[in-house]
Amino acid sequence: MFVDSVKLTLSSGHGGAGAVSFRREKHVLLGGPDGGDGGDGGDVYFVVDNNSHTLAAYKGKRSLKASNGDPGMGRRMTGKKGESLELIVPPGTVVYDAQTNEVLLDLTQQGDKQMLLKGGKGGLGNVHFKSSTNQAPEYAQKGTPEEVREVRLELKLIADVGLVGFPNVGKSTLISTISNAKPQVANYEFTTLTPKLGLVEVDEYSGFVMADIPGIIEGASDGRGLGIQFLKHIERTKILLYMIDLANYRSLKEQFETLKEEVLKFSNELSKRSYAIALTRMDACEDITIISQFISDLGLGDSLLEFKQDIYEYDIAKPFFILPISSASGEHINELKFNLLELIK
Repeated sequence: MFVDSVKLTLSSGHGGAGAVSFRREKHVLLGGPDGGDGGDGGDVYFVVDNNSHTLAAYKGKRSLKASNGDPGMGRRMTGKKGESLELIVPPGTVVYDAQTNEVLLDLTQQGDKQMLLKGGKGGLGNVHFKSSTNQAPEYAQKGTPEEVREVRLELKLIADVGLVGFPNVGKSTLISTISNAKPQVANYEFTTLTPKLGLVEVDEYSGFVMADIPGIIEGASDGRGLGIQFLKHIERTKILLYMIDLANYRSLKEQFETLKEEVLKFSNELSKRSYAIALTRMDACEDITIISQFISDLGLGDSLLEFKQDIYEYDIAKPFFILPISSASGEHINELKFNLLELIK
């Protein structure tokens, strides 16, 4: 089950109370106080683990709490510290304050361990309150209370290239062709229901990670379809690859502008990310002149079938390249991998 968002109420541990105790030994005439301190409450940590891929472990859970500190004991014995709560999450997990939407933690690196809530401090035992005027204090401190916070965990996959396109445009076919990902591939819309990651090996020494999300449809930013709720998974990607269907009934320009508009409505920052365009299903395209027309419609002033910005300084507002491809026949697939790697670098 792919779970990418959960709400939890997290609590650290309450500090243990200090002890009120007096020395009672046969051969010690003036015993005096010997109450130990209470133990500190347990902390709450988040730990990043690459072997974890979703937040499913927390689905259905409402609250999680670290252990309280044990109370102090006689003979100046300090209570045991409460056991800390460690929450294992996959890389790319963001911890938000559920009330203010403030980002509390952004967890991206394997093995990263960060504290969210500090446990309460243990109270002092009565041994600390002995003085010349009060040699038998009969009070000790209570431990300080725990910290409580309502949080929202969101998983945002980390990848180099994010695929953006309409349903059934060939995103899953492409990622299954050039990477180790094995998504479901079928000839109907919304075959992809959850995001997928794939490792693309370009050559012996180079590669990159590609993310495939469910297809985006017009009006997605208003709640239609599936893609908009998964766009957060390409927020971290370095570049976007817009996939435009050469065999679609809509014009190439209409497809591209619709996708760009939906991405812009979702995130202004994401819409400004460097991007390239792959024109899919070139094996099913009967009129290749529509490619030249599309390049002209974008104001690039070039009628070449493949447009690439390698002869002048790169303009981030324009595509780095426009490349017709066919995942079925493998045409231009290697060129696509090398060009994407060049743009990433």
